[in-house]
Amino acid sequence: MGGESGLKSREVSAMIKHGFISDPTLNFSPPHRPTHTHTHTQTQTQTLFDMMSHHHNLADDHRRKTQDRLSELLHDPALLPAGDVRLTVVGRDGLRVSMEVRKTVLASKSRFFADKLRSDTALSHSVEISDCDDVQVYVEAVLLMHCHDLKTRLRSMGDGVPKILSLLKVSAAIMFDLGVLSCLEYLESIPWTEDEQEEVISQLERLQIHDSANEVLLRVSSDPSTADTADDIFLNLLSGVLQAKDEKARREMKALLSRLLKENASNDSSRLDVSKDTLYHLCRKCISSLHLCLSEATGSDERPDRGVIISDITREADNIQWIVDILIGKKMGDEFVKIWAEQKELATLHSKVPTVYRHEISRITAQLCIGIGRGHILVPKEFRFSLLSTWLEALYEDFGWMRRASRAIDRKLVEDGLSQTILTLPLLQQQAVLLNWFDRFLNKGDDCPNIQKAFEIWWRRAFIRQYSAEPDNSQLQITLSHHPS
Repeated sequence: MGGESGLKSREVSAMIKHGFISDPTLNFSPPHRPTHTHTHTQTQTQTLFDMMSHHHNLADDHRRKTQDRLSELLHDPALLPAGDVRLTVVGRDGLRVSMEVRKTVLASKSRFFADKLRSDTALSHSVEISDCDDVQVYVEAVLLMHCHDLKTRLRSMGDGVPKILSLLKVSAAIMFDLGVLSCLEYLESIPWTEDEQEEVISQLERLQIHDSANEVLLRVSSDPSTADTADDIFLNLLSGVLQAKDEKARREMKALLSRLLKENASNDSSRLDVSKDTLYHLCRKCISSLHLCLSEATGSDERPDRGVIISDITREADNIQWIVDILIGKKMGDEFVKIWAEQKELATLHSKVPTVYRHEISRITAQLCIGIGRGHILVPKEFRFSLLSTWLEALYEDFGWMRRASRAIDRKLVEDGLSQTILTLPLLQQQAVLLNWFDRFLNKGDDCPNIQKAFEIWWRRAFIRQYSAEPDNSQLQITLSHHPS
């Protein structure tokens, strides 16, 4: 007896711990003069109790609302008069609801019920559906069977996509074909949020219920043949931004398309995306336009539209920067290094235009050096060498204006990218570049990139850790010169 009594005592204690039986000895009221430590413990206990009480109150509130809603449904006029079948729906949470419904309606609307109610006798039937996710939705689906105008009924629910998807799932489970079709038609008609869209797609793919589901999914899918025209669409969109007349709208659409194209790159690579050919087509077109602008800008100063030409230079340089940024983001920027390195005539024209009008062009070179320095652009040393041969002098000349005129320029980022690009070259080429930089920096100071870290690394490579290698006879087209201070 003592052992049995002890066992029961332990069981009761366990129930108390789990909250099934209230323990009158537990006191959650704080004492009048608590010590500091006791106050902390008591506060923790009180907070835990408040959380449990709040959770319990929420559960009670939800249960009351569910019961009230079920009461409304069971007294709906559509279920009157009472039928000859007692249908019981039992939820996984133990909720149990019974209703009297008409056999003829169930059998004619649902293939599931038709199979369960095959008997033609006048005897009353009793059907039970157990282990339901949501009792209320099953009751609403049965009620839907008794309605003449399903579309109006669905609209009156006012719960949007989640409720319709729940009804669709239940209608499919009990083979209520008209309910399935009505839910699909309703889904096709109403707007979805992006979260709802994912749930709609997931639900329809999982259920595989009706050809009408394809009509619903047309909102998020298209005929495979549209893949052939996708690149034309991308080309038109990007070209539209490059040629936009309203500058504010142009900036907004640039930001929007950049973000969307980055999303494409981060998702499944099988998705439709702008092609490399399209991006390089636009790059070459922008370079040609920039070349024309520079040619016109180096002409007579008497031209009345000179200000427009100068503005066009900035715009075309910005266009190139934007497309190159997209290329680098998609790991397609390697070929552009070669293209930009070959623009020797463009670099010559650049040197003839006042720095204030041309410095945006040098941002393209800085952009490429940053990409190379970060390992996002992978090109042979010949192209890295050629890039600096063609454009490094221009970058030096424009750096002061770049730094002062644009908040978007991160000086340290440019200097690090340039340093890393130089240090990827053969040692003698590093030497030619860095000795030229050393002289220039002494005379120009802050108007020249500060790449002394690269200089230090070259110094150690050249004079401290010497390695024998084949001589490199290539020479960078940069000469040492003294600048007046």
